[in-house]
Amino acid sequence: METVRLGDVCEILNGYAFKSENYVNSGIRVIRIANVQKGYIEDNTPAFYPIDYVGLDKYMLENGDLLMSLTGNVGRVALLGEEFLPAALNQRVACLRMKNNSVGKGYLFHILNSDFFEQRCIEASNGVAQKNMSTEWLKDFRIPLYSDTEQEAITDVFDGLTRAIKGRKQQLEELDSLIKARFVEMFGDMHSYTDKVTLEELSEFVTVGIANAATHAYTDSGVVMFRNLNIKENYLDDEDLIYITEEFASKYKNKTLKENDILVTRTGYPGIACIVPRKYEGAQTFTTLIVRLKDTQLTTPVYISHYINSDYGKEFIEGGKVGVAQQNFGAKSLAKLPVHVPLIEEQEKFSAFVAQVNKSKVAVQKALDETQLLFNSLMQQYFG
Repeated sequence: METVRLGDVCEILNGYAFKSENYVNSGIRVIRIANVQKGYIEDNTPAFYPIDYVGLDKYMLENGDLLMSLTGNVGRVALLGEEFLPAALNQRVACLRMKNNSVGKGYLFHILNSDFFEQRCIEASNGVAQKNMSTEWLKDFRIPLYSDTEQEAITDVFDGLTRAIKGRKQQLEELDSLIKARFVEMFGDMHSYTDKVTLEELSEFVTVGIANAATHAYTDSGVVMFRNLNIKENYLDDEDLIYITEEFASKYKNKTLKENDILVTRTGYPGIACIVPRKYEGAQTFTTLIVRLKDTQLTTPVYISHYINSDYGKEFIEGGKVGVAQQNFGAKSLAKLPVHVPLIEEQEKFSAFVAQVNKSKVAVQKALDETQLLFNSLMQQYFG
């Protein structure tokens, strides 16, 4: 397969060292590393420079510019949309602008958005605590040069798969929103209730998992050890599991998880809760909080997990977080969470609704996984 240097088909532009003390409330949007995520622009916390600031002409961006992170999570790419303009390029973000028509922009975007390319960027970067990628290395990177017709066909395939993946992810988000709306519909605004009890009163215990880092006990198989990254809002993500030896786990038998225990993140983004499914009974958890209810005839794990993740639960946890660089929320604080306890029949009705919606989520997730698998396979075929 014929290849071509990236620097021969793209002009690669570097950004300007914007100063945060000059930021204003509106004006020229500053596109920083944090904005360039894998495949899209993230803009939750925009930064702006004065619209009349002098000397930014060569750093101004255009609709459809292809942007790439050069520091930290190197090799992430995104296309800049018109809705973000006027915008200028910050330092350590590269802009790739087409020089000629030998390579289509859509085709190039899919190559650079591949896991294969991102891994090459990581391998070529300097630094340990923070990776830094050179634009000179980027210019010398060679990409496969298919014919115009083949490039168009490849681009159409990946555009279609990308739309399908995005659509299925949106379906999952809508199903999650449906459950949240049902919770509010059934149980109302928790601020309005005065008949609350503490989570501690409803629980056998509210405690923290194994505080020992346990890295010396890691093994290829053994006892599952959950971490913060496994705990998502109302579901447990088991894509990236680690294991510890049975010998080490046996030292913490009082921390061994049971089905329907509730796990709650303690550090980083404190207060995200999910339930331990039956297949992971006997697992352990690293530093996360564990809630074990003492009477499921009074309240259900599904209700309590969604209660912690509700706006009321988030507000309570937000008010109790400590730390600056690394925020955390302790077991003693979580134990004091005021909980409104509806009739068990209402809680069970809500749990049944959640179970029904989760069946739909499983079907959508399966379709998403299959589409993603096909996407990755074709990426490897064309660009690997």
